[in-house]
Amino acid sequence: MIAMESLELVKETAAKRAEYERQRSLSRTTKATLDDLHDLIAEGRLKRLPIILKADVQGTLEAIGQNLEKMRNEEVKVEIIHSAVGAISESDVSLASASEHAVIMGFHVKPSQMVKEKAKSLGVQIASYDVIYELIEDVKKILGGMLSPITEERIHGKAEVRQVFDVPRMGRIAGSMVTDGEVLKGAIARVMRGEEELYKGRVQTLKRFKDDVKEVKKGYECGIGLEEFTELEPGDIIEIYKAVEVEAKFEEQ
Repeated sequence: MIAMESLELVKETAAKRAEYERQRSLSRTTKATLDDLHDLIAEGRLKRLPIILKADVQGTLEAIGQNLEKMRNEEVKVEIIHSAVGAISESDVSLASASEHAVIMGFHVKPSQMVKEKAKSLGVQIASYDVIYELIEDVKKILGGMLSPITEERIHGKAEVRQVFDVPRMGRIAGSMVTDGEVLKGAIARVMRGEEELYKGRVQTLKRFKDDVKEVKKGYECGIGLEEFTELEPGDIIEIYKAVEVEAKFEEQ
């Protein structure tokens, strides 16, 4: 309990405390942890990685700093906002808190319990390392996540054309056997005749006997109709692809 001289002073103190708690809460939610960085990256809000770097000796500090400063390309970069020899301190935490999304990385130095508690209250992430390679690799992983994802086409299934039928109002349908994976209606398809690629488009029609289906798995026969392609022959292989987004790997320029 705290006694005060007037109602106005009570209100003023309460307002200040409320604002302090609001700012502390905002700080916790806007400062980055290494896990939170992936969410910020996915939203496209982070293209630079601000780092406060601490190490036990000057030579190691300079070596790590030089390596990190080289880690940039046209899309992302590391920005060392402060580096120094010595233990991770409360002032380092304060600086990280004032610098949006900054992280503290220490080599052979660790924060005291008091510093850990301050970092936790401000939502600042501290990462300590004993192996330089691990520090560098962690930074590369974060930068890789900051890059625009790469879309890869991965084979999802294969079917061998056994017979070709002309079906009224449907065009040419390839009576096929699914030999690997599964065939999906609407999926990307590639027609191979030996080593030659004849077509790349989509599976427009997929049937099991007379029924329209969405997928047919390995070991089953089906009828496949391709979008705007009618030159199918027995022996052709229809490869089914799925577009998969994968995280890009960071490569220095």
